[in-house]
This record gives sequence, C-alpha cells and structure tokens, in this order.
Amino acid sequence: MVDGEPRPWLPSPAPAMDEITFKSDTVLSDVHLHTPNQRHLMVRLSGVGQPVFLSQFKLLWNQAPQTDSGAEGGNHRAHHAEATPPARSGCSSEGVSLQAGADATSQEGVAAQLDEDGDLDVVRRPRAASPSKPSGPPRDKVHPMILTQEEDDVLGDEARESGPYDVIKIEHTMATPLEDVGKQVWRGALFLADYILSQRDLFQGRTVLELGAGTGLASILAATVAQTVYCTDVGADLLAMCQRNIALNSHLTAAGGGVIKVKELDWLKDDLCTDPEVPFSWSEEDISDLYGHTTIVLAAEVFYDDDLTDALFKTLSRLAHRLKNASTAILSVEKRLNFTLRHLEVTCEAYDHFRSCLRRLEGLTGGRLRFAVEPVDVSFPQLLVYERIQQLELWKVFVEPVTEPIVSADTAS
Repeated sequence: MVDGEPRPWLPSPAPAMDEITFKSDTVLSDVHLHTPNQRHLMVRLSGVGQPVFLSQFKLLWNQAPQTDSGAEGGNHRAHHAEATPPARSGCSSEGVSLQAGADATSQEGVAAQLDEDGDLDVVRRPRAASPSKPSGPPRDKVHPMILTQEEDDVLGDEARESGPYDVIKIEHTMATPLEDVGKQVWRGALFLADYILSQRDLFQGRTVLELGAGTGLASILAATVAQTVYCTDVGADLLAMCQRNIALNSHLTAAGGGVIKVKELDWLKDDLCTDPEVPFSWSEEDISDLYGHTTIVLAAEVFYDDDLTDALFKTLSRLAHRLKNASTAILSVEKRLNFTLRHLEVTCEAYDHFRSCLRRLEGLTGGRLRFAVEPVDVSFPQLLVYERIQQLELWKVFVEPVTEPIVSADTAS
C-alpha cells in the first residue's frame, strides 16, 4: 500500500508447501497410482471437460494356471511377478545382479569404504555399466503425454509386439470427484475380470447384467464368452465412455459372438427408462430379453457409500423378483482400511455396511424367493496384470424360488 492506496499489481502470496490445495472429495484409484503401464496417453477431453487417458491391461491368456494364495495370506506380489510376461523379467534380473554386487562390496571390509578423513566413501557404479535403454521407468512414476498418433497406433510398439488379443484397452479419467469414480479403473473390476476369465464355463452362452459397470472392463471380458451382456450405469458421459471402450475392444468379443448393450440403470429408480429421446434408454425388446434370460448379475467396487450400497441391494432384490430364471449375483469388493477421527482407530465402515446388507438379504423370509450368500474361494488364477492384494473379495448371492410344499386334500381338511 502506497499513501493509503492498495497496490493490486503485487502478486498474491504463494501457498505454503504444507497447505492442502486439492478438494477433499478428490479420489484416485490405486490402479492408476501404481500403474504397470510405461505411460498414460491422454486422448481427449470428456464431455464435462475432464482429461481422458488410454491405458492397456495385459491379458495372460496363455499363462499356465497359477494358484493365488489370496485368503491364506500369501504373497500376491510374488504371484503377480510370476504371471508377468517374460519381456518384463529384465528388471528382476538386474535387481538380483545389483544385490549380488552389494553383497560382494560388503565383504571387502568397512575400512575400504572410508576416505582419508574417515567419512563413508560411496562407491558408485560406473556410468558405462548402466543399461543404455532401461526396460521402463520405476513403477511409481507416471508419464502422461498427449496422444498424436492415429487411433490404430495409440498403444505404441509394446501393444503391437504383444498382439491385439493380449491387451484390453480402456479409456478412463485419473483423479475425479467422488461422484465420478466410475470413470476410473479399480482393482475390484480387474479381480472380477480374473474370475470371469478363469470360470468361462459358468458364463458360456449366458445373458449377463452388470450394475455400476464404470468403464465397462468387466462387461467387455464377460462378452468374450457370454451371449449378451447388459453394461449399465448412470450418466451419459460415463456411458459414452463405456461405448468407446467396447468399440476399442470389439476384436476381443467378435470371436465369441458376444453382444454388449450399454444401458442406463439408476438404482434409485424403480423402473427402467424407456424414453427414446434419452440416450442409452431401454426398448421393450431389451427389457423382455433382460427379464426373460438373465441368469448372472455382476457388480464390482460399488460399495463405497452406504446409501448407494443400500440402493444396490434394493435393486438386486427388485430385479430378482422380475427375472424369470434363478440367478446368481457375483459381487467384488475391496476391504479398505481407514483411520477415522470418529472412532480413533482403523475401521472398514463401507465394507462392514456391505457385509451387514448381505446378512439382511440372506435373512429375508416369507417371500417367494430365497437368497443364499457365500464367499468365493479366491485361489483362481490371475489372468490380468495388476497388483492383486489380499483385501479383494468375491461374494455370491444365489437367488432361487421358494418351492411351496404340496398339500393333499386330506391334509388340508
């Protein structure tokens, strides 16, 4: 201020480094934080102005089945490393060589590592010994870049070397507000996809409904064996992203003849939208096929909010009463541990609420349907490259009609 007048041309003070600058509801999936990809390709802006990236997830079609120790507390990272294609094994070999070199250096004695002043003398590896072309950046580094190639070349040399049938390509966003988390890829979806690929006979020729499909990853892989997959969620922008991902991976579903239909299904509404003016609405033919043929219902990583979890279970119950056939719901969930100020301890509130909803559903009596719940053995093989952790779980809900006992006329009288 000069002579009592403000000086607006002076820059405002920069925020301190310890000052939080992001919104509290910003969410980033661990899949994107610790990505196995060498890069993220930014391909466009979404309809609401969010950067959209393209990632590839490697399919291990030809890997021999390997038992994942899952619930038994085994080392999931070790299993992941074994399932990784050989092209990536150079990193682990280098690690072994460096460790062996460190052991040899330590055997020379402490005196050899001190300079003339008694300070520790760090012996650095000669520059010439470093690989001229490292196999890839460290796992925790992400290198976003703007895509400039043609659509057929979006994944670069690595995808071409792997072949089109060895990767699934998914468009997604990165950090999003909580209401847009469906636009990211989550471990639970990859875990569910593992189960689908390892239990192909269960899905062969079936009609499948996925609730809260997000980017559509699980629906796409289900369509490699199923006859029809209804890929559902809410929001025109998210459903358009699903449609693009289906088009990107049409070669995966073409061989089996599976059909994927992207539709809007709002858990907070009792009826399906049939207005032809609304994008991704239902036709009467689709509704008839859905209720007449669906036998498997999928849901992955949709149990993070208690109100939405309640809405999902109400939707499951409502659908079960409308489906003409006995059905099985397969639910994928990650048990997330969080320290809360309210409890002053580590809790899993969203997971605990999910489990309570399962118990309530199983305890329903007096209706024409019976719900049976059981956990799925998670020792099925890992067929996608991602970080598979012990906190991932699958649950099955079996829905069957209650058979009324046959009462004879004599007994009735």
